[in-house]
Amino acid sequence: MTTNHLSDATSPYLRQHAHQPVEWYPFGPEALERAAREDKPLFISIGYASCHWCHVMAHESFDDPDVAELLNQSFISVKVDREERPDLDATYMSATQAQHGHGGWPNSIFATPDGRPFYTGTYFPPQDRPGAPSFTRIVTSLAEAWATQREEVEQRADSFYEAVATEARFSEDLAARASASELPKAEALLRATLLELEERFDPTWGGFSPAPKFPRPSLVELCLVAGWIGSSDKAKEMATVTLDAMAAGGMYDHLAGGFARYSTDEEWLVPHFEKMLTDQAMLAKVYLHAFQLTGKDDYAQVVRETLTYVLDELWADEGACYSSHDADADGEEGSHAVFTPVTVKAALAAGGAGNLLQQALVFYRLDGPPTFEGQSIPHRPLGAPLARSEEMELARSLLLEARRRRIQPAIDTKILLEWNAMVASTFAEAAMVLGDDRFAEAAERIISTCLKLHTRADGRLLRSYAEGRAEGLAGSADYAWMVDACTRLYELTGKHEWLGQAVEVGDALLRGFWDGAVDATTIDCSIGGFFSTGHDAPTVLVRTKDVFDSATPSANSVAVGAFTRLAALSEDQRFEDAAATIVSRSRAILAAQPSAVADLALAVVAAELGGEVVLPGPHGPLLDEVRRRYLPGTVVAFGEPTPTSLFEGRAEGSGYICKNSTCSLPITNVADLDDALQVLVQLQGAL
Repeated sequence: MTTNHLSDATSPYLRQHAHQPVEWYPFGPEALERAAREDKPLFISIGYASCHWCHVMAHESFDDPDVAELLNQSFISVKVDREERPDLDATYMSATQAQHGHGGWPNSIFATPDGRPFYTGTYFPPQDRPGAPSFTRIVTSLAEAWATQREEVEQRADSFYEAVATEARFSEDLAARASASELPKAEALLRATLLELEERFDPTWGGFSPAPKFPRPSLVELCLVAGWIGSSDKAKEMATVTLDAMAAGGMYDHLAGGFARYSTDEEWLVPHFEKMLTDQAMLAKVYLHAFQLTGKDDYAQVVRETLTYVLDELWADEGACYSSHDADADGEEGSHAVFTPVTVKAALAAGGAGNLLQQALVFYRLDGPPTFEGQSIPHRPLGAPLARSEEMELARSLLLEARRRRIQPAIDTKILLEWNAMVASTFAEAAMVLGDDRFAEAAERIISTCLKLHTRADGRLLRSYAEGRAEGLAGSADYAWMVDACTRLYELTGKHEWLGQAVEVGDALLRGFWDGAVDATTIDCSIGGFFSTGHDAPTVLVRTKDVFDSATPSANSVAVGAFTRLAALSEDQRFEDAAATIVSRSRAILAAQPSAVADLALAVVAAELGGEVVLPGPHGPLLDEVRRRYLPGTVVAFGEPTPTSLFEGRAEGSGYICKNSTCSLPITNVADLDDALQVLVQLQGAL
């Protein structure tokens, strides 16, 4: 079998293309040097292992020897896993969005030998369609343009480069205008966000956009926060309607747990079936917070089932988590997850529970017209509880067992540092709230494993581990999430080692990514902000600072939240200064359109609302009571005292609620906790 230059790649996505007739290279010096030497343009194809349309284009075009011959004659072809190289993905996606006003994957880039794009697109069909030229036509036309219209191509590449550079400078332009804007306080920031969201809210099915619908957990979280401090029920309603509808629909996996990437319809019924580790982390966390706020058992059930799915189906032998489940199984999207009454009957009968057929069909709404390509997706009626009787729990287990006997979707076996730190943070919070030892063990195991697998001999963190080796310099998002996870582990365990690890990683983030000088005690805040890539990483076209939301929170948003907590716990002024500088530089966009930077808005609101709860000594009833409550932004320190003012003069067995450097009198019983915690809800009724 022929191979190209991808057979030694660690990325499962790249290895999927290793035996295609296209002479693929990974992105790197070898491909760029050959392109320059032979004066050939680049074809850069960016995707990821669980991407449905990436698979479609691969089978239709890249497996075709005739298409491969055209590419091999005129282009140097490069494959990129967007999850391994988010910097490249962001840079080239901005070019695609500049040309078309939207983007997606696969992202198809035709570029000069030095990497400047001159034509972009996403999926191209194998034959011409109305409004969509075939991939062959595109390749042939661009090869001819490169040979005969070089000057025009170079001019177009220069225009694209300027568009990409302008996009990269946008956050700097915002920062330059920040002095004209006041930083909104939490109340005003939440009010402005709610006004935006109310206009976009679907009152029946929840969510903040028409179909296709993406979950947007940070927007739901902002509604929860506003519902917590506000006198109006509207914010809380927007959050709970959205959470209820998502959990009832087919986007939620009612048999195995966990969420698909997004819904293709307004009812959250028909998903795009891929399941990403990031979505499990973010959605489980917002459902956990909703459970704290409302006490609704359905939300706790979603958290448990989602994180159990991660442990059951994305857990790697190394002790961390794989990246995703594919949308397709045996070449058919969703074929592993849908049923008919006939297949339900067979599954139940095989387990000796044929008498439950009608009950199971009704419970999972499989008794009506098909909902997906002649079959149906298990889901629940809107408003019906998720809790199952013993009989329906048996039916669920038998249906899941039957489902697992089918050909299963592929798993992307990369262990990504950012994504694992993100899910470890959620496991830690879930362990604190739900008291599940499995989640606590998973949180510590994941971060311990990542520190072992992803740390280079010189201490530099690497982004991706697969096939027995770690590769790729970690970016600021990887480091920021590691700080977040380590602070959560300190709050979970009271172990000093996790606080020390958070400080160490935070220091490395400052020294390796901060725009300005950094030493042991101070940082230069005259410019500030974190670059997406480190000072030691090569720059492709432009070097960016990640501020705006995408499928995951921006590195700078995560850093603000993590550094705010770390500053309170460690009393290292540099972390507080860094967080304040990022917020200050972003206040123009926070004032104008907070929903565009929802994760940053959350971090700002949490910093203003939060405080510190100090509980010297071992785990006790006061800690349980604090953990039960929804207290956004609040840092909890317990266990053996650290050498900081948080524990100075504090008596073991007592609790202290602190805000703005002022602390309550000692609290010794749960009954006194309510009054003391009011200092953390001082905006109650303000909205």
